[in-house]
Amino acid sequence: MATQEEINGIFPTMVQNFIPSKAEGVDTTIQFELSGDNGGTYWLKISPAGVEHGTGATDAGMTVKATADDFYAIATGQMNPMQAFMMGKIKVSDTMIGMKMIQMFGMG
Repeated sequence: MATQEEINGIFPTMVQNFIPSKAEGVDTTIQFELSGDNGGTYWLKISPAGVEHGTGATDAGMTVKATADDFYAIATGQMNPMQAFMMGKIKVSDTMIGMKMIQMFGMG
């Protein structure tokens, strides 16, 4: 089980792994609603200026829902994001942005 510290560390790592060339034309906020003992609500704001992260609820163009453990496994390469989506372990409110997210953050 991922610790709260490990979950909190996902988003700064995603910012570091951001591939701007894969985000061309993307200007949105993605909210992550992670359930379970070490879950929480996080966000990533993607714009032409780059990407930033934070915690708490916000207006979002897409929402991602998963358990904290499943999202941690996806973010760290232990679980394939497409397989997780097909198995219902992760839900996204906008599949087009979800597909781009995989590319923008090198999660595939």
